[in-house]
Amino acid sequence: MARKREFGHVKRIVIKVGTSSLTHKTGKLNLGQMEKLVREMADLHNEGRELLLVTSGAVGAGMGRLGWKTRPKTIPEKQACAAVGQGLLLQVYENFFSQYGITVGQVLLTRDDFADRRRFLNARNTLLTLLRLGILPIINENDTVAVDEIRFGDNDTLSALVTNLIDAEMLLILSDVDGLYTADPRKDPAARFIPEVEKITPELEAVAGGAGSATGSGGMVTKFQAAQIVGQAGAVMVIAAAAADNVLRRVLAGEEIGTVFWPAERHLKGRKRWILFGTTVQGKIYVDEGAARALREEGRSLLPSGIVGVEGDFEAGHAVSIIAPGGREIARGLVNYAAAEVDRMKGLKTREIAALMGQQPYDEVVHRDNLVLT
Repeated sequence: MARKREFGHVKRIVIKVGTSSLTHKTGKLNLGQMEKLVREMADLHNEGRELLLVTSGAVGAGMGRLGWKTRPKTIPEKQACAAVGQGLLLQVYENFFSQYGITVGQVLLTRDDFADRRRFLNARNTLLTLLRLGILPIINENDTVAVDEIRFGDNDTLSALVTNLIDAEMLLILSDVDGLYTADPRKDPAARFIPEVEKITPELEAVAGGAGSATGSGGMVTKFQAAQIVGQAGAVMVIAAAAADNVLRRVLAGEEIGTVFWPAERHLKGRKRWILFGTTVQGKIYVDEGAARALREEGRSLLPSGIVGVEGDFEAGHAVSIIAPGGREIARGLVNYAAAEVDRMKGLKTREIAALMGQQPYDEVVHRDNLVLT
């Protein structure tokens, strides 16, 4: 049975707007579009909803100021561009929101802020405090210092992780397209609109392409990933056109606008979500079929006896990917031993570990409480 678009009760919403929706083709900021978005957000804020804005546009704004026509390719150029554009972007938002009596606060995040549990909780507390004080957080990736190893890659992923971080009920992604199609509607006139998605299937994933525009870094692939992240937390995700009139109000009113991605029926708890989506995988542990079955079907911890191989240079406490025969990832978890130790103890019975290692602080390589099936 199809679910109804009943979003009137939704109070805490993460709104993500992409570069192509905030800038002209020249790369310079589209002030009219930004002012329209701010006006709609201010109206919802004033009626008591809690809004967080994840905004792209820093690099795009920097491109406009620097006179660059194409998105920079190297990390130093992107960082320089972001350094120029970040202040400009926030200044524009601050000026617009202040006209409605709303105070904004800038929060810049990197992947490390999610991967480290202490920083994760600090970021959560900061954002929740801002909301409690009536301040509207404006969030972006810290492009001026981020490198590939700690980048989100796009603000779709960042907005999904923020949604999980503060237990928001909805992620609303505003884009230059009005939802999901069976093909790119800008290239294929036969593309059909898909109004709602119950589950992301391989067939749906096949319609996703690459980056959406010359100034943006995201595409439909990253939006699918975002939907999977928030869906595990029980949050709904909607993709809608940023240029549509009164788009925020219409989505929340349940109007048939945009594509709705419904959440999974079973949700992961907060710590499990953090392990699955917040941490950065540092290595892989390969297991035999017996261990894979014990993890999948019996709810067991990962023991050394079922391990057949190790890849990477991880330390105790790092997140690892657990790979079944055939090469498919079946779980992720926080490992109790470093890679070299796991490699030495692989295939051994638990009672044999102490004799080999000289000590045995844990029976399990990954305890069930620190493991999530994928």
